[in-house]
Amino acid sequence: MSVAVVTDSAAALPPELADRDAVTVVPMWLTVGGEAEVEGARALEELVDEEGVTTSAPTPGEFEQAIKDRLRASDGVVVLTIAASMSATYHAARLAGEAVGGPVRVVDTATAGGAEALVVLAAAQAAARGETLDVVERTARVVIERVRLVATLPTLDHLVRSGRVPGLAGWAGNRLGINPLFEFRRGKVRRLRPALSRDAALDRMVGMVQRSRVPDARLHAAALHALAPDTGAELLRRVRDTDDSPDAFLGGFGPVMVVHTGPGLAGLAWWWETPA
Repeated sequence: MSVAVVTDSAAALPPELADRDAVTVVPMWLTVGGEAEVEGARALEELVDEEGVTTSAPTPGEFEQAIKDRLRASDGVVVLTIAASMSATYHAARLAGEAVGGPVRVVDTATAGGAEALVVLAAAQAAARGETLDVVERTARVVIERVRLVATLPTLDHLVRSGRVPGLAGWAGNRLGINPLFEFRRGKVRRLRPALSRDAALDRMVGMVQRSRVPDARLHAAALHALAPDTGAELLRRVRDTDDSPDAFLGGFGPVMVVHTGPGLAGLAWWWETPA
């Protein structure tokens, strides 16, 4: 059996990795100045200063077309989406899967960004090994239970404007030089104890990876950034310094996340693969 993997652009999967593992990416949508455009139509740098940018899910029809395209050369398709708690994407993909029928599985990854990408890559690599549809889906679900995503922001300004945190919290964070830290896991955002500097925030994130280490397990990680490539590269270096041979890559947060958080977002996604 050959199995294909489809995901959405909220995974911010680097194009070279999507090409390597034959993953189809269905783009999310942005509305900028009242006009709709697909995510990736223009550079992130052009979007961060735009006012009133909103995001929306791909349509069921777009997922249906992607699924049908892959079924022409595959025996089954696994669709992996951004957390249903964040977006209508999962619902759109479910409708598409039901419309197509047959060997199609739609899975809510309960995460986003690099963590979603790690789930997608694990499933795609299982598919590349010739695993069955059941095994590819099960592989994704195992990683969903294990993967973690932690991120830090230099300022809460964008979140304050979006109404996602009280204005006073944003003011205090900016005035005191505090770097907020958040974890997004199992569909929920959890606020962590803030760090007193960007460097301390990076230390905290790498420390969380180290403390979660599983004996004899292999580390899979993604160092992530939003218009902060030096910070992302530093995170990747620190991760590699803590493990002998991690499967790790540097990636960017996509516009779907960054329009709500602002530039400077940096994070780590990771999971530990235990021996079979």
